[in-house]
Amino acid sequence: MAVGLRTGVPWIMCKQDDAPDPVINTCNGFYCENFTPNAKYKPKMWTENWTGWFTEFGGAVPTRPAEDIAFSVARFIQNGGSFVNYYMYHGGTNFGRTAGGPFIATSYDYDAPIDEYGLTREPKWGHLRDLHKAIKSSEAALVSAYPTVTSLGSKQEAHVFKSKSGACAAFLANYDTRYSVKVKFGNGQYDLPRWSISILPDCKTAVFNTAKIGAHSSKKAMVPVNSAFSWQSYTEQSPTADDRKATVHNGLWEQIYLTRDASDYLWYMTDVKIDPNEGFLKGGQGPILTVWSAGHALHVFTNGQLSGTVYGGLDNPKLTFSNNVKLRAGINRISLLSVAVGLPNVGTHFETWNAGVLGPVTLKGLNEGTRDISKQNWSYKIGLKGEALNLHTVTGSSSVEWVQGSQLVKKQPMTWYKTTFNAPGGNEPLALDMSSMGKGQVWINGQSIGRHWPGYIARGSCGACDYAGTYTDKKCRTNCGEPSQRWYHVPRSWVKPSGNLLVVFEEWGGDPSRIALVKRTATA
Repeated sequence: MAVGLRTGVPWIMCKQDDAPDPVINTCNGFYCENFTPNAKYKPKMWTENWTGWFTEFGGAVPTRPAEDIAFSVARFIQNGGSFVNYYMYHGGTNFGRTAGGPFIATSYDYDAPIDEYGLTREPKWGHLRDLHKAIKSSEAALVSAYPTVTSLGSKQEAHVFKSKSGACAAFLANYDTRYSVKVKFGNGQYDLPRWSISILPDCKTAVFNTAKIGAHSSKKAMVPVNSAFSWQSYTEQSPTADDRKATVHNGLWEQIYLTRDASDYLWYMTDVKIDPNEGFLKGGQGPILTVWSAGHALHVFTNGQLSGTVYGGLDNPKLTFSNNVKLRAGINRISLLSVAVGLPNVGTHFETWNAGVLGPVTLKGLNEGTRDISKQNWSYKIGLKGEALNLHTVTGSSSVEWVQGSQLVKKQPMTWYKTTFNAPGGNEPLALDMSSMGKGQVWINGQSIGRHWPGYIARGSCGACDYAGTYTDKKCRTNCGEPSQRWYHVPRSWVKPSGNLLVVFEEWGGDPSRIALVKRTATA
């Protein structure tokens, strides 16, 4: 079909070795020097050189050394590569609920040469600029011939390009990850740091080495710009048994099938009748409620009181809640608020990627033993009351009574907060410091900043980062033991000179008085 459109422009397919002629198959990855297209007449193209990696909620922040990215590009070009595209060159932000994964963070900064705020990340940006200049200065030789490869040592090579008109360019490579070497090439000697490539546009003068950074470094800082916000709060209410917007189904239903992604939130509600003669009512702990869920997070309420919260992760979104709950004689309401944290964005057969409470759901410790309540009638309510009321907008936020001052609710789950602020002076990028909060969503003037989840602390240990050696997304990580994401980008274009409405929905409970608006600054 694509070829039949006769666009006059070649079609490409990344990571498709069986791409049919004349479609050009291309490579994605951290390294592509060994990639070969599936036909000799097709150019060797690299459509995604991954400059870093995405951050997941609950994971540390990946970084990729500038030396290694430059090394990967030079190695690709010296092996006959004709085109390199970076992913990402400019980091971004997953505003709203667009972050996928699931569990991909709101920030999609990707450790890119230009960060999600539009500021250059030095020395990565400058080092790649210098690399591109060196490759460009070798153009006449590169486009005229395939390289001649000669050994310069056990782990060293020279790739030499010569044109019929006399142009000559050489790439001198040292693949050793431990030792720097001095090699002889032509009439000269050249120092090659470990895991590096030197580029000689005239086959004589080394104008660039991938491991020698000449670009300046810069430091980024988040500087608070406002006095404390004046907050108001409103407590989200659980749906009642007679909620007209709730629907009743027999058994447990998959979340996305019901919500159609209209909201991250889906209530599962059912009633449980407890006989007055139950043994646990006469003393001892209440029965154990166990809920098996496909993910991604879950808040469990019994008779309107929070009984616990559980959540999964990128590697395993499934979760189980199992704890004693307080039940009384008569009718008890079990309310499960299932929370999605993004739709799948990589893989196949997305229709099989489930979310929500699929069961079973059981009560253990009754006179009868264990009761399976999975197959009884359940009421379903899509979204939160605050979402239905559009509390994140100016009009919607005026539809309920908020409290403030001494009555302000802090560190309580299922709470909405709002405040107003004026735009700070200058043109520096803005962000919100959400480190005092747990999990939820944020809006500025009705526009969603995205999901916040500072309460999900990055797992693992972050050791020293060595640029040498094959890079993976598990290498050179930072922020272990800290929130996976603390800062949340606020676009200047969304901010008015005065009277900006900031709304936060907090699932876990947090202290809004410590939320701060900050400027992102860069210093040499």
